[in-house]
Amino acid sequence: MGIEFVKLHGLGNDYHFIDGARYEGTDWPALSRAMSHRHLGAGSDGIILVLPDDECDFKMRIFNADGSEAETCGNGLRCFAKYVYERGLTDKDHIVVNTLAGPNALALTIEDGKVTRVRSNMGRPKFERADIPMLGPAGEVREEPIDVGGTTMHVTCANIGNPHAVFFVEDATKVDLNHWGPLVENHSAFPKRTNVEFVTVQDRGNIVMRIWERGSGITMASGSGSCGSALACMLTGKTDRKVDVHLVYGTLTIEWAEDGCVYQEGPATEAYSGVWPA
Repeated sequence: MGIEFVKLHGLGNDYHFIDGARYEGTDWPALSRAMSHRHLGAGSDGIILVLPDDECDFKMRIFNADGSEAETCGNGLRCFAKYVYERGLTDKDHIVVNTLAGPNALALTIEDGKVTRVRSNMGRPKFERADIPMLGPAGEVREEPIDVGGTTMHVTCANIGNPHAVFFVEDATKVDLNHWGPLVENHSAFPKRTNVEFVTVQDRGNIVMRIWERGSGITMASGSGSCGSALACMLTGKTDRKVDVHLVYGTLTIEWAEDGCVYQEGPATEAYSGVWPA
């Protein structure tokens, strides 16, 4: 008997969703590496497990394409909400999902029985260097010079459940992510590695972002990466506290609200379902 899965994506950031309780004992890191391979597998940025939880409505575990486990995933959370609602696992339009980074409250927009958009509370961001984590003296990391492969670049960091290193550039769409992404992700300054974002600020309400995700490489979108990028802009005074983040296949809206929490809102789409051979 194989493993049933459903592929969903948030603006092209795609994951295979699995009812994890049905397949106890599975080597999830190995499965993620196999399923995620773009040529030899089903192709995705990783797998996400849908699990019961004692404290929240559900629990979510995320495994990147390289098998490493991630703390949270913004696009994955929106897709998670669509998965559980449309499969009758909940009839609520507000749910709380537990992750390694803590619980996330999700508000679902439902039209004709389908989840069309999801607004997620990603929690309160952290900016202190030790909380990223990044080596160096105490304090926030704002446009700080860092040597990357012999080139001096300027990085701004934020943690929104997982770490983000943000670089402001003239044109984010022209950055060689395959070159710079791995150099920053695995930089000695980041003991737990980091997600890497390149951002172009269009105006105070719009930014363009491209991302190299820790453990997955180039992805088309990232909810937490959009949050990290927006926060870096807000922290350095480049934008207002609510911005549209323009990605390859669409836009996410990020707000750093008055309650101190960061909210991301956008669509979730189901691509197909299948069975992975056991």
